[in-house]
Order: sequence, then C-alpha cells, then structure tokens
Amino acid sequence: MALARFGRQVKRQHGVCVKMTAVAILGLCFIFVWSMFSSPSNSVTVQRESFDDIAEPVASSTIVSKSKGKDIEKHDANDNKKKVESSLKKKDEKKVNGSLPLPAHEHKSGKKNEKHVSKRKKDEDKSKLSNEVSKENQENQEQEESQGEEAEKENEDEEEVVVDDKEEGLDGESEEKGEMEGDADVDESVDQETQEMVENENEGKKRQIKGPVFDPKAHYSWKQCSTRSKHNYIPCIDVESGFTRLHGYRHRERTCPKAPPMCLVPLPHDGYDSPVHWPESKLKVLYKNVAHPKLAAYMKNHNWLIKSGEYLMFPQNQSEFKGGVVHYLESIEEMVPDIEWGKNIRVVLDAGCSDSSFVASLLDKDVLTLSLGLKDDLVDLAQVSLERGFATFVSPFARRRLPFPSGVFDAIHCGRCTIPWHAHEGKLLLEINRILRPGGYFILSTKHDSIEEENAMNTLTSSICWNILAHKTDDVSEVGVKIYQKPESNDIYVLRRRINPPLCKENENPDASWYIPMKTCLHTVPSAIEQHGTEWPEEWPKRLETYPDWLNNKEKAIDDTKHWKDIVDKSYLTGLGIVWSTIRNVMDMKATYGGFAAALLQQKIWVMNVVPVHAPDTLPFIFERGLVGIYHDWCEPFGTYPRSYDLLHADHFFSRLKNRCKHPVSIVVEMDRILRPGGWVVVRDKVEILDPLEAILRSLRWEIRMTYSQNKEGIICAQKTIWRP
Repeated sequence: MALARFGRQVKRQHGVCVKMTAVAILGLCFIFVWSMFSSPSNSVTVQRESFDDIAEPVASSTIVSKSKGKDIEKHDANDNKKKVESSLKKKDEKKVNGSLPLPAHEHKSGKKNEKHVSKRKKDEDKSKLSNEVSKENQENQEQEESQGEEAEKENEDEEEVVVDDKEEGLDGESEEKGEMEGDADVDESVDQETQEMVENENEGKKRQIKGPVFDPKAHYSWKQCSTRSKHNYIPCIDVESGFTRLHGYRHRERTCPKAPPMCLVPLPHDGYDSPVHWPESKLKVLYKNVAHPKLAAYMKNHNWLIKSGEYLMFPQNQSEFKGGVVHYLESIEEMVPDIEWGKNIRVVLDAGCSDSSFVASLLDKDVLTLSLGLKDDLVDLAQVSLERGFATFVSPFARRRLPFPSGVFDAIHCGRCTIPWHAHEGKLLLEINRILRPGGYFILSTKHDSIEEENAMNTLTSSICWNILAHKTDDVSEVGVKIYQKPESNDIYVLRRRINPPLCKENENPDASWYIPMKTCLHTVPSAIEQHGTEWPEEWPKRLETYPDWLNNKEKAIDDTKHWKDIVDKSYLTGLGIVWSTIRNVMDMKATYGGFAAALLQQKIWVMNVVPVHAPDTLPFIFERGLVGIYHDWCEPFGTYPRSYDLLHADHFFSRLKNRCKHPVSIVVEMDRILRPGGWVVVRDKVEILDPLEAILRSLRWEIRMTYSQNKEGIICAQKTIWRP
C-alpha cells in the first residue's frame, strides 16, 4: 500500500512538471511569434503640425514620389500584421476579461464606468496566475496602441461630443421616429434617443477593429439620385419619406436618411455653366443655374431681381425696401448711432434670406452677413444668395437650436419679417436671444403689423429684458423698424416682476446646439473672465488679430494664424494651379482657430469655418475674430444646396474621423454634391488616406491637378469636372 501511494505521488508530480514545461514552451513560442510580427519597421506615425519643410508644390504632371509605392506595400503588409495581432489579442482578452475593452476615444466617466473598471479588476485577479504570459503580451499591445493614439492626438485636446452635458452617439443618428409620431413629441424624442445612445456606449459595446478610413481595394460605380428635388436635393432638408404629407410643411425639421446618400446629384436640365465671377456676381448671375418654378412668379412682384436674357440681374440700390437698401441702412444708423456698420458691427445674421441686396450693401460697409435660408416651397432665394457669392446656409428653424454657439452675432436682422416670434411661448425669439451677443442688436422691420401681434411682441421682449432703442416708421420705405438691445449684465433679470420665462439651469450648456431642442428658458449673460461674451470685441479690423483673455491656448491660436499665412502665401496662392480670381465661396471643413480664413481675407474671399461636433469647440473664437462658421457632424450631409462652393479645404480632416462614420466614402459624395463643377478640393493628410482618396476622386471623374508627399504626409489638389447630364 505504501509503495502504491508513493508511486501515485511521483506520477502526480511528474504530471505537474510536464504541464509546467508545456506552459513555458507555449509562452516562449508566443513571445517568438510576437517578436516576429512587431519588427522595428512597424513604427508609429507621428502627427505633423506643419508643412514648413515641404518645398514648393510640383506641377500637375509630377508623380507623388518614388517612395509612394513602397508606402503602399508597407501599408498592406502592416494590415496583414494587424489582422494577426488583433486575432491574438482577442484570444488573450477573452482569457483575461471575457469581453473587449472600451474604445480608446470614448469618454470614460460616471458610475457605470467605475463598476466596469472594478469588475475588470476582479476578473484579472481571479485569472492572474493562469494568464500571466498572455497578460504581459496584452499590456505590450495596449502600450503600442496608446502610443499611436497619443501620436494622433498631438497638439489636439480630447475630442468629444457634448449634448446637454452628455456624450453624443458616434454616428449622429437622425430622429425620424420622433418626427413621425408628431410635432408635440419632438423635444421628448430627442432627449430620449440621446439618452439611449449614451447608455449603449457606456455598456461597453463591442468596437470593430480600427482599419483604414478608405478601403484601398474598393471599386466604385456611381448612379444619379432619383429624388423629388432632383438637381436641388438637400438630403437632410428635403424629406423624401411619405409621412411628410401628414404635416403641412415639407421642411419642418432636419431629418437625415438612415443611410447616407451614395448617389450623385444631377445637373439642371437646361445645363449648367460656370458661375459669373466675383465681383460681377453682385449684379448678375446665370438664370439657368438657379432656375426654379416659383422663381419666375416671385420676380413679377419684386423689382430687386429682373430676368434679362440668360442672366438674373440685381439693379443697384433696388430692394424690397422703397427708397433703396442704402437708405434703409443709413436710417438704422441714424436711429441708433452706436450701430457703426463695419466697425462696431462686423458679424450679422440675416434671418429669412429674402433680399440678398441687404447683404450686398452691408458687404460694401465691411460687414460679413450670414444669411439663414428658411427653405420652403415658395422660392429658393438662399440658392440665389449663394450664386451671388454671399455667405448662406439652409436650416429649418422650428424646434431645435441653430448650429451656433451662444452670444456670437453682433446683430441679427429680420427684414419685412413674417416669422411668428411670439408663438410657442416665444421659443424662436429665445433662440435668437441665445446666439445674440450681450449688448447686441435685434433689428426687426415689418409692414402693417396687427395690434395683437405688436402687443404680444412687446410683452415677450419685455419679459426677456430687451430694451427698445428706437421705433420708427420710415416715410420713404413705409416700413416700421424696431431696434432692440440685449442686456449686457444679469442685474436687470433680478428686477423682473414675473419670472417668465425662467432662467435656465446652471448645468444647461448654452453653447450645445447640435440636435438640441430649443428651451423656453432664458440664458444668463456670461460674467466670469474665462467665459466668452463678457466684453464686446475690438473694432474691425483690429479684432481679427486680437486674442481675448478667455481663450485657452492663446499661443496655439497665434501659431495657427502664422502657420496658415505662410502656407497660403508661399504655397496655396502660387503652387496649386488654382485661379483665385474665380474663387469666392470657400469652406474649411475642419476649422480650428480660423487662421486659414484670415489668411484668405485679402483675396476677397469668404470662408465657412466648419467646426466638427466631435472636435474642440473653437467656434466662439472664430466669431470673436469677425469671421463666420457653423457646427456640423460630417457623418451627415451639410445644410446647403448642391453646387454651393468654389473650393473645399480639408486639413487632416479624414485622419481625425477615428471611425466615427459608418460610411466615410459618403463624405466624399457629399463633397461632390456641394462643390460646383469646375470647383477645387485641397486635402492635406496622411499618404495612407490620400492614396485611396485619389482613386475615389478619379472614379468620380475629377481631375487630379497636383499631388505631393513627404514623410508619410502629403497633399492632393483636385478639380471637379462637368460630365454628368
């Protein structure tokens, strides 16, 4: 018996030794395989801040570089390595945690994340002894990934989307369901859907393996869009679903298609010609470029636009206002002398976009006016404004906030206004109050006001403490003009007899505006020195080069201005082959501090500075400089007509998407939609993005005018051609 017991113990010890030896051998094999696939050639790409060391761009016939083909081969080889590494990593993670970790770019905060972290720690403690080798390899992988993330985030703050102090869903999903259920439920559905998206992310939803933005092996075939709006299709504004017939208003609210459009908008049936160049376009545009069934009927009753041959003419000093728009502007300045057009007042919002002659006359006074086109079935005047070369965007104005930060417009104008400001508890006027600068002016001109409407407007403006500076009915224009001023401090709010509308809660972010419902509350005037809007900006043009105390990273803003001035002067204006005299409407798809727009001011060009909703919020400073811009999520189409812009600029735009959009190719399709035939695209990014992007542009039959690369980064300059019937 004793001998038998001794034999079993020997066998048991022998079995343990065999098992330990097997584990050691497997671990050594794993380390050997890992070392083979993590060779020094697979290095981390570091984000460059500038292209100062790049020489002047070469001609259009120049090949990118000899190393370009090698870079593509390395890119393919790295893709294969990543697949093997990701499969090994999945096995190790399943052993350690039983689930995949949260994406690196997600905002980690709150009780749910604390529970998640504590649960992971418990699981790691339980499996610590049995998974020592795999854990060590996992840490190595995580360290390399974190280095890659840090390289991408260099000189950039952590990017996140805040919706009412919550993080927005990654894909910017639309709220079509809420719209179908009825107008009264819109506000509720927006908040509910946002809540669901946040909860889904915090639960640790599995994330797909991060791959290239564009598939380098993909082939594309394009079809024309078959929509009711045809050549004037605006995807998120022209609601194509049948439920819109239940509402009396086709364009009641922004609702994007579930899948982004992958079709190309056709040209007008009568053909399309290159637009009349600036500054001639102030006086005439090609009629067939903006022709619309309702436009001919509109012209019969308005003398400020006349059809003459193939042109739509805009006679000087003719407008909706009798006596001319110049007289109208001068009378406003006489009523309130503090309104010094072009000095004290630089950035204006024109709500309604009815008479673009108002914008043209203000431009002569060095005032940059952004027109809000409220698209309806009457006439497409926003498209006329864009064709003339004026800053314009199209957006519903019903229940959601406009895509601007708070307190940025020096003045807001509504000429011959028909907007019901006092309806729905004054929501629309409260939204105007949100985006109007403290001490800013609201200029309202109406004709034949009813006593009931005037009394309701007076009650509403008194409740939000607006001061009526002047009220006059001009004998020449026969238009009644009221000029209101927003309070400059919060002292007057305390003196209100009726606290209605109430003050907004302290945690209510006044700058959050992307898919945020309008609230029937009154935002307080900023008073802290670190808040924007506490002081009126310097007079124009001094404000362009003024950096206020509330601006974080003031040095970065100064460097950004110098950086873009050097690039524009030394490269863009001379080396890209662009005829800048033909460029008027420009969009910066990923604006930071407005340095690119500031560098182009001498070219008599206006720039729409688009600040992506997932990027650091620099839009208030852009307005502070006397420039204009807008928030946007590029996973959705932009709010403008097809053929709106002469040039699109994208600086490290695609490399910062970080897998946010399900279909990044749809952004290129959107670029094709909003760019005019003959227009230009300038893209600066990593070579691994530019190579497949060039193939996509060629599939759209664009002409690649110039390519250049150095140190794994480069530039593409392409021109859209007229080829679709």
